[in-house]
Amino acid sequence: MTSSIPYIGSIINLVSKAEIRYVGTLYAIDTKESTVTLANVRSFGTEGRKVDVEIPPRNEIYEYIVFRGQDIKDLNV
Repeated sequence: MTSSIPYIGSIINLVSKAEIRYVGTLYAIDTKESTVTLANVRSFGTEGRKVDVEIPPRNEIYEYIVFRGQDIKDLNV
């Protein structure tokens, strides 16, 4: 995949404001809609982060997940 957006195709660690960690391949960034799309995404749950209800990791791989910028707490390449 060739793109003019840096980091497209990179593995991304993303933590949502719900404290759930996701790992996937950066597929798209939409600056107009303020979204980040990851491909081949795995959810690792809350992993002991302080939340009211612990969310366990999931075994399935999601083809794509679109995250709204306002729902992202942390994002690392």
